[in-house]
Formats: sequence, structure tokens, C-alpha cells
Amino acid sequence: MSLLTSSFEPFIVINKQTVPDGYGGTTTAYTEGIEIQGAMPLDDSVQVKIAQAMGAKALYTLTVRKNVELDFHTVLKRKRDNKYFRLTSGTEDKQTPATAGLNMRQYSAEEFEIGGGNG
Repeated sequence: MSLLTSSFEPFIVINKQTVPDGYGGTTTAYTEGIEIQGAMPLDDSVQVKIAQAMGAKALYTLTVRKNVELDFHTVLKRKRDNKYFRLTSGTEDKQTPATAGLNMRQYSAEEFEIGGGNG
């Protein structure tokens, strides 16, 4: 076990679906999907603190193994505290090169509320 993977914890990928609302329209439903392992510390850099003071959301960096490919705006639930996050970057943004010995990929993320009109 490496120092990197020793900080991993379980996250659940949340699936977003549009379903009939029974009145001829649709509504958004969220269901739990697969479980992945990752580490997600809060970015507490000076730049982020300044942005938060101006109204920006808290920013996080999700680190996972390189084979975990997630799409932009994927929603995750951290099992430890049931807190939701939405990815703000895509699969190809930050990953170690194929020749590197370090097996990791990183995503930017923000706090997210299910059903809070953020969908």
C-alpha cells in the first residue's frame, strides 16, 4: 500500500436519470451506482480562499487510480459523511503519463446538493 492509496476512502458514483413525472412531464432522479476509491482533500490555497470570500464554492481535488474514468459533472457521494460533490473537470485533464510509475488521475470538484436546483 502506498502513501497515496492509504488515504483513499469509498465514494459512490451517483447516476442522474430523467424519468416521467406521471403528469406528462419529466423529473430528475438520482440513484446510487458503483463504488470507487479515492482521496478528496479540500483545496485551501490562498487563491481559493480569496475566491471563496467572493462567493465561490469550496473546491476539492479528487485523486483516483488512472483506470477510473469519470465524466465532467459526474456526481459522487462520500460514504464517510454522505456529502455530495460534482466534478468540474474531465477525464483527460490531469493524469500521470503512461510511462510513469505513479498510477493516478485527478479531477477538480465542488460541493453539490442533490435536488437543490443544481442539476
